[in-house]
Amino acid sequence: MKGPVFQLSLLCIVLLLVLTAQVEAQQPFYTDDADVTPRRHFHFQFHNEFDVLARSAFPNLKQNTADFELDYGLFKNVEIGIEAPFLTIVNDHGELQRRVSGIGDTNLSMKYNVLREKERSRLPAMAITFNMELPTGSVSRQLGSGLADFYLNGVLQKSLTSRTTLRLNGGILFSGNETTGVVGIKARGTVLTGGASVVRQFTKRLDLGVELVGAETTSFSLGKGQLQTQVGGNFAFLNNATLDFGIVAGKYIASPRIGAQLGVSIEF
Repeated sequence: MKGPVFQLSLLCIVLLLVLTAQVEAQQPFYTDDADVTPRRHFHFQFHNEFDVLARSAFPNLKQNTADFELDYGLFKNVEIGIEAPFLTIVNDHGELQRRVSGIGDTNLSMKYNVLREKERSRLPAMAITFNMELPTGSVSRQLGSGLADFYLNGVLQKSLTSRTTLRLNGGILFSGNETTGVVGIKARGTVLTGGASVVRQFTKRLDLGVELVGAETTSFSLGKGQLQTQVGGNFAFLNNATLDFGIVAGKYIASPRIGAQLGVSIEF
């Protein structure tokens, strides 16, 4: 926790807090927000992330994740969603399968906004999400875990100023494992997750932020956890659409060594 990745994340967070419209978009950050899609509306987001994997992940070298997600406002303060990644994994030259591609595990989700943030109130916005991941990816090709995952996550969201928003996440994976392709904790069973992000609106169209996310098994196995930071943001090229971008750096076997993502989010 005292390495260069953590120090860089801490420095970026401090700078953003010092620099002083609440941001609707969650992407590109993994830290979830408390907002939900309005009733009878859709939210679509796509991102492509290319990662160079940790050296300890050998013979897996790189992974590309093209991720598609569609959310729908089912009721007031309640949204449901489906997410499916298309994965490409690049392995060492000595492997029989040098490159594999295909659909990964499909994720079904529900989010309930428990409390909205009110002006002049000290209480943050609060939300709860429940995710069920179905084993639709091929296990033999490392595209899927072969396990059904059940995950519960809590979200706190607070406006620090009129243009700066803090988000905190804390979750628990009850069963399954935490992988997407070859990225993530492969150990089966309970996994604890956490994350924090700070996002600032610099202009009416540009938001920039930083986050730190991590995961660990309840046995706290040394070196098997996940810790990564991301610097990124959104550019609103239309009133209902943003271009999302980020640079990722990670530590430990379950995180990518470095990566970049580019995506788009659309409300309709």
